[in-house]
Amino acid sequence: MAYGDLPGHMSMAFRAAMDRVHAKLAELGYGDVRPAHGFVFQLLSHTNGSTAVEIAAHLGVTKQAATQLLAELETKGYIRREGHPLDRRARLVSLTERGWHCVSAVVNEWRAIEDDWAALVGAERLDVVRDAVCAIVADASSKGQVTMKPLW
Repeated sequence: MAYGDLPGHMSMAFRAAMDRVHAKLAELGYGDVRPAHGFVFQLLSHTNGSTAVEIAAHLGVTKQAATQLLAELETKGYIRREGHPLDRRARLVSLTERGWHCVSAVVNEWRAIEDDWAALVGAERLDVVRDAVCAIVADASSKGQVTMKPLW
């Protein structure tokens, strides 16, 4: 790999992992999940619920676009929207049991991917990669918030 190719190769490794995750989800009956849904799931799995405004900010889209995505996820049974306990104008979005099962399937597949990578390059080498990526993310975070969100 030539100098300067690493960011592109990291992107391709991520894409290969995402393709594998979505193939596994389809196999498990979650074939209606799109990559954009995963970014909503990622946020909701780390909060006690979020509003459409918070989800829009996380995704880097308008509230209207987030609301449309949430309507799709609600129709598919992955999320529920309920009255917000502190703000009557807002609705609190949270994962349903189906949503949590999908998140669990993703976590399990991420772990399987890491296991396969360790078998491919060796656990110690993968630990070095993990440490390096964590340092890169920490550095980027120190310069502003870094979230896992789609590149639209």
